[in-house]
Amino acid sequence: MAERHNTIVCTFDRTSPRITAYDIHESIQQVLRIPEHTVSMIQTEGTKRKVYIKLTDNVNTQALLRETNGQAEYKHHN
Repeated sequence: MAERHNTIVCTFDRTSPRITAYDIHESIQQVLRIPEHTVSMIQTEGTKRKVYIKLTDNVNTQALLRETNGQAEYKHHN
């Protein structure tokens, strides 16, 4: 199994409507407030309703975890 460094995993509720790419980008900008230049990759895993966000370095990853306390909530429009 591969290790994921500087990667945040977001899990969306299985009972909520299907999450779109637009919703993913909105949650990254509005809820997590991650600056665009610090994101190096976004990967989705549709069946598990997970989004992996790889950040450029550990400083940004740790700052995000401190700011959100490891948890955030996003309510999409529908």
